[in-house]
Order: sequence, then structure tokens, then C-alpha cells
Amino acid sequence: MNHNRPLSERELSLIKLYSECQLAMTPKTFYEKWDVNHQQIADICNRSVSNVSFWFSVGRNRRNPTPDDLRHLALMDFILEHFEDIPSGMRDLLCPRISRD
Repeated sequence: MNHNRPLSERELSLIKLYSECQLAMTPKTFYEKWDVNHQQIADICNRSVSNVSFWFSVGRNRRNPTPDDLRHLALMDFILEHFEDIPSGMRDLLCPRISRD
């Protein structure tokens, strides 16, 4: 028995819009904009501090962040800039609190 909701034209258009969205912010840009350290950037991107350190190194040891890392930083930048404008119910849907019982 299939309980999946069918997609309307509106929803298909939203999927197309999202899939073409190139939301991204480099670690350097995020670091220059916000007073954060490598640990905080690592937490945002769910990476190790050493991995983040490689993003800021030069030469042979340099590594590039993934598109997912760039998206995480861009989303965090958006949340930091617009947190008060996001209705609390929507914030709860976006980032539900984990029960700690």
C-alpha cells in the first residue's frame, strides 16, 4: 500500500529550483565574515578540525571543501543573518530539538 504523496506541478517546480540552486559559501569567506574558529566551522560542517585546517593551508597539504561543506556554511550564514526573521515554528521544523530524556 503506497502512502506517498503525489507531486504537483508546484512541487516539481520547487524541486527543480532547489536542484539548480548553487547555495555556497567558502570557509575563507565565512571565517572573514564571522568571528569563528576552526572548531566551530568543523562543527557546522560535521568535519574534524584537522580537515578544516587543511582547507586553510597552502601548498601540497591544501584540501578543498566539498559542495556539501559549502552549502552548510551558506545555510549557517543565512541562519545567523536572518534568525530573528524565521518564525519559531519554522525554526523548529528546520532543526527539531533532540529530546534528552
